[in-house]
Amino acid sequence: MVAITEAVSLEKDGEIGMLWIDNPPVNALGHLVRKGLADGMEQAEKDDEIRAVVVICKGRTFCAGADIREFGKPPKAPHLPDVLNRFDQCQKPIIAAIHGTAFGGGLETALSSHFRVAVASARFGLPEVKLGLLPGAGGTQRMPRLIGPEKALAMITSGNPIGADKALEDGLIDEIIDGDLVEGAVGFAKQVLSENRPMVRVRDLSEKIARADAQIFDDFRKQLARCARGFEAPQACVDTVEAAVAKSFEDGLTYERKRFEELMNGSQSAAQRYYFFAERQVARIPDVTKDTVTMDIQKVGIIGAGTMGGGIAMNFANAGIPVTLVEAKQEFLDRGLGVIRKNYDISASRGKISSDDVDKRMELISGTIRMEDLADVDLVIEAVYENINLKKEIFSRLDNICKDGAILATNTSYLDVNEIAAQTARPESVLGLHFFSPANVMRLLEIVRAEKTSIPVLATAMAIAKKIKKIAVVVGVCYGFAGNRMFAQRKRESEKLILEGALPAQVDRVIYDFGFPMGPFALADLIGIDLGWDKDNSNSRTMQEMLCEQGRFGQKNGKGYYNYAEGSRAPGPAPEIDDLIVAFSQKKGYIRREISDEEILQRCIYPIINEGAKILEEKIAVRPSDLDVIWVNGYGWPVYRGGPMFYADLVGLDKVLDVLKKFQAEHGDDFKPAPLLEQLVSEGKNFGSLNA
Repeated sequence: MVAITEAVSLEKDGEIGMLWIDNPPVNALGHLVRKGLADGMEQAEKDDEIRAVVVICKGRTFCAGADIREFGKPPKAPHLPDVLNRFDQCQKPIIAAIHGTAFGGGLETALSSHFRVAVASARFGLPEVKLGLLPGAGGTQRMPRLIGPEKALAMITSGNPIGADKALEDGLIDEIIDGDLVEGAVGFAKQVLSENRPMVRVRDLSEKIARADAQIFDDFRKQLARCARGFEAPQACVDTVEAAVAKSFEDGLTYERKRFEELMNGSQSAAQRYYFFAERQVARIPDVTKDTVTMDIQKVGIIGAGTMGGGIAMNFANAGIPVTLVEAKQEFLDRGLGVIRKNYDISASRGKISSDDVDKRMELISGTIRMEDLADVDLVIEAVYENINLKKEIFSRLDNICKDGAILATNTSYLDVNEIAAQTARPESVLGLHFFSPANVMRLLEIVRAEKTSIPVLATAMAIAKKIKKIAVVVGVCYGFAGNRMFAQRKRESEKLILEGALPAQVDRVIYDFGFPMGPFALADLIGIDLGWDKDNSNSRTMQEMLCEQGRFGQKNGKGYYNYAEGSRAPGPAPEIDDLIVAFSQKKGYIRREISDEEILQRCIYPIINEGAKILEEKIAVRPSDLDVIWVNGYGWPVYRGGPMFYADLVGLDKVLDVLKKFQAEHGDDFKPAPLLEQLVSEGKNFGSLNA
């Protein structure tokens, strides 16, 4: 075996050259790999004893893509497109032997080979679109030629992988290897030589692109306008695949490279690449080391079988963990278990799980009306409504029921976890687990670290969150923790804006156009305007009270800030509510004025950023990127804008500060800048500098 670079070596197995890639952990196509492939291929071509070359990887996977750590840095030759063009031109057959994943540049490497074989467990994908990019090393040009434009579009615009069986069916690979990959790949290479098979240069294939229907590109564009609204990369992917049909291969490559560089240098890809790392960094807590011993959670108890409790129970059952669900009355318990069964049945009807899966998961969920039945569980999650006295009473009882070492968690959105923990003799075992609704769907979980929560308990919560497939963010104790505390700023300003001169439709349009799934008033209709409304003490003091007193609760009864046609969730005009808002604001003494879209956006977004700075200053969150992960996963912040703290850096903290000072002078101390924000501006730094 001859080392070509530190990451690539060439070995001869008779007449077969084995070009080995060894670049842990995922054989990313960094500089040493690219150079090793180029130099190794040149050496193999010059060696008369080598008649065919197998490109194969050590470790747990084939090349899983480009080295993302090189993004944003000056490129170093050889560049991947040049290396792969060299593969194309090789006069000896090249066989890509694939195990694990062939993603991104890894799959593009396989596409530039003349043949592709894989083990049955291999997976294939071009996920660049999820980083705001498109395949930039010929993937948009070779893939349509090999499997056809329509199938290529589906893979490239979604970024979702396919398995080996599907890859074989579509013609992406030539053979599935049973048994040892090395033996199988060498055997395949020898068969190619013995049969004198012609080398299949994907770049030269034309049959599938020649018969492509041009309509598929318009259809994909319309579909993406709905399901990928606001994202630039998916539409660029369609354009480049269309170029594979309309242009020569070389011109298509040039066009692909141009669009790739546009995306790479744009703000959307920068935001999506930032978020990629932010989501992985969120699990790193400074005082929780890798060797921290965690507890084995084998059985979970959940108090409350309502919407939240039932959804939480489903998370654990989905992960194969038995759950005991506790309710105060049998009728409440039966209703809760019925809703869980209905949710699972809906998933089965949509093909997401099988009917057997439904039965298996329901078998893992048992119900009781006796809290004493939680004596043997390892983790209890209290999920009753937001009442501090009720929660304190429950934790006092749990302290006497639960075994030593059991973790006691509260699913509260706002309340003081320290106060709840103080009701027990084991405050070190208490923390908050703030699931977002619906709990069986939303990925975000705020883990609320109380004053006395022990490190092993915190580490265990993080581990169990990963097991139930949640993105967990550790936050400290304050009213609303991180996410809801920041969200309250937008809620306040949106409600003030409609009193000052805007109307719900304008505010919602601005927020929707920014990239959120819906604006604050459409969201209020979805959640229910009557949430938190005190009917007995309602006296037309706020718009919420005015609407609820008129029986306008939102989507649930077809009328809220908007009107809803029967069976529809689409908000329709409600001129009567616009008139009500105008009359109410005038009664309150407001002199209504025209408000610009820019002011609406700044007043709804900049206070979120400012509150985030206060949260960081108070050490409620570990780092700014954690707040961005919370907002992307919990509140619908568009990932192509990175999150509020990243967006602030993109706008410029000096500009954000100036606007906040202007609003403070005009509207009061709700806009008073956080000291941390002023400090960062004075030091010429940004929030990104705090993401250690």
